Amino acid sequence: MDKVTCLAFLLYHSSKSQDIREKAIQLLNGDVSLRDLKRIVAVQPHLLVAESLLKKNQLDKNQIQCFAEEFMLIEV
Repeated sequence: MDKVTCLAFLLYHSSKSQDIREKAIQLLNGDVSLRDLKRIVAVQPHLLVAESLLKKNQLDKNQIQCFAEEFMLIEV
């Protein structure tokens, strides 16, 4: 899994806030960049947590894949 997909997964699951979850889905689909998210003050703490968890590399690849399959929009 790539870094952005993993961060989107962690960001989505790190918060109960609907706004943060929407940002995670937008990140997954490329509607918003990681750089843009780092500029949003409300997202910064959640993003720091997600990045620290990513560095610890304790991720279940199957859960990330299911997340991506559920929320990634595919345009034909």
